[in-house]
Amino acid sequence: LQAYAKFSGAPLTVNTINNSWRPPKGDVPVLISEDIVISQPAKILNFLRKQKYNADYELSAKQGADTLAYIALLEEKLLPALLHTFWVEAENYCSVTKPWFASRIPFPLSLYLPGKMSREALNRILLTRGGPPLFSLTEVEAQIYRDAKECLNLLSKRLGTSQFFFGNTPTTLDAFVFGFLAPVYKVCFPRVQLQEHLKQLPNLCRFCDDILTCYFRLTVSGHSPSGQDTADANLQKLTQLVNKESNLIEKMDDNLRKSPQHPPRKLTTLKLAAGGEESSPLNRLSP
Repeated sequence: LQAYAKFSGAPLTVNTINNSWRPPKGDVPVLISEDIVISQPAKILNFLRKQKYNADYELSAKQGADTLAYIALLEEKLLPALLHTFWVEAENYCSVTKPWFASRIPFPLSLYLPGKMSREALNRILLTRGGPPLFSLTEVEAQIYRDAKECLNLLSKRLGTSQFFFGNTPTTLDAFVFGFLAPVYKVCFPRVQLQEHLKQLPNLCRFCDDILTCYFRLTVSGHSPSGQDTADANLQKLTQLVNKESNLIEKMDDNLRKSPQHPPRKLTTLKLAAGGEESSPLNRLSP
C-alpha cells in the first residue's frame, strides 16, 4: 500500500501503532480519511482510485487483466511460502519474527500474541494446501516452496530487462510484487531457502533496489543516505565525548596519585571548665 501510494502520488501519512489486535485496527493496514475507516488492501486501493490516485491510468484492458492474474498467482503460490518463512520456520520465528513483533506489543500480550499469529499462519497454510495428496507437514512445506520458487521464476521471466512490469512506469502489479518480495529480500533470516532463490534472480533484486532507492530513498544496504549521515555524525560525537570523559578521568586519577598524602587527622578534645579550671573527664565533649 505504501508503494502504491508513492506510485500514484496519494498523500498518505503512516502512523505506526502497537495495538493492532484491538478493533477497529485488528485488520491492519487501516486507512482513515476524515470519518471514513477502510481496511483490507483491495478496498483501500479502490478508495484511492476513486480519489483520482490511480497508478494504472495508462494500462490497457489486457494489461489490467494481466495484473489481476499475477496478483492471484502471488497470493496462491508465493504467500504460503512467505507465511512459512516468517511465522512457521522455527529458527526464523524465534530469532527474527517473534522479537520483531513482540517489541511493538506491550507486556504481557507480547508473550502471547506472536505465538497466536504463528498458529494462525500455520492453520492458513494447512487449510489451503494441506489436502490430498499432501498429508504431512513436511510434504506441504516442500510443495509450497516449490510453488514459490516457480512463481519467482515466472515473475523474473515476465519482468525481463524492463524497469517495471509494464514499462517505465510503476503500477499496481509492481506495488504488489514489491510488497511480497522486499521483506524476503531484505530481512536477515537464519534459514534463507526462499531468500537464496530470490537472490539468484538479479532482475528481481534490482527491481526491489530501484524502488527502495527511488521511492523510499533507501540505499541498497537498507539505510536512507541522510539517516546514515546522521547516524555517522552521532556516532562520531559519541566517540569524541567518550574519549574526552576518559581523558578527564585519567587526568583526575593521575593528579590524585601525585598529590601529597597527609595522615588522618585526630579528633580534638574540647575541655569545658568552670572558673578556668580544667574540666573533669566527665565534662569532655568530642566534636
